[in-house]
Amino acid sequence: MLVVGELNVDIVVSGAGAVPTFGQHEQLVDDCRVTLGSSSAIFACGVRRLGHTTAMVGVVGDDLFGTAVRDALRQRQVDTSAVVVDPSIPTGVTVILNPGHDRALLTFPGSIGATRRDHVPDALLRGARHLHVGSVFLQRDLRPGLPRLFDDARAAGLSTSFDPNWDPTGRWSDLLPLLPHADIIFVNEQEAAALTGGLAAAHAAVALGRQMRPDSTVVVKRGAQGALTVRAGRADDTWSVPALGVGVVDTTGAGDSFDAGFIHGALSGRSLPECLAAGAACGSLSARASGGTAAQPDERELAEALARPTTEVAL
Repeated sequence: MLVVGELNVDIVVSGAGAVPTFGQHEQLVDDCRVTLGSSSAIFACGVRRLGHTTAMVGVVGDDLFGTAVRDALRQRQVDTSAVVVDPSIPTGVTVILNPGHDRALLTFPGSIGATRRDHVPDALLRGARHLHVGSVFLQRDLRPGLPRLFDDARAAGLSTSFDPNWDPTGRWSDLLPLLPHADIIFVNEQEAAALTGGLAAAHAAVALGRQMRPDSTVVVKRGAQGALTVRAGRADDTWSVPALGVGVVDTTGAGDSFDAGFIHGALSGRSLPECLAAGAACGSLSARASGGTAAQPDERELAEALARPTTEVAL
């Protein structure tokens, strides 16, 4: 597995007091911790936890946070040999305010957008089974080379996927040229609507799929309502699964853990509905602890979760 994308730390501030009051008011919060952040890194840790040999390509600064990112990846047995340390730029940081019912994110980009196509070693690309790219809208230097990277990966026999996450510029159209080059795209409901002019989840998935490869898959993550997937832009090939019922502590990175579970299912030869169920299970289970990686399931936990009675629905 080869993962290319942004690297940063998350500073997660949790509790009812995590909504700030300006005017120099001091407030006490229930919890504050520094954890491994970034959509790409959380995905990498998720697929590694599920048993896949995984290498990460990204850029960090030569600073305390950059060291923390590399140490956290290595502790989770993710190969960091292709992580670039750039002393000219600080490591990116996201501050997550989590009062319990919603989240707000404040991101300092730093090194987040500094990954480039030429940072990806050809040897790693040729040796992988799948290429995943996270937070495409934040990949300032990588995005122009992404179509070629996906084409190179496909030529080398890899399957490909990406998760764009939110577009902070609000343009959204910057993503559209990439769609014909990828096999799988992961979006949440809000992103799907923004990319398609406000379409509801299932209709948005069909519209996006029609701009992709004939054998492509679009997955729409719906949080507590589960997820749905559409294959090849066909409204008659649509499946939906619910989320698992778990005690939710923090939803940070749950969508990235979902992606990891889905790709794990695909690489294990599972059917599309089974991949969707694996994704929903991994996303739900990851919300059991604070931060994006602390509660990611291994293969045994995933198998136990999938053994619970659930309903998959052909829409």
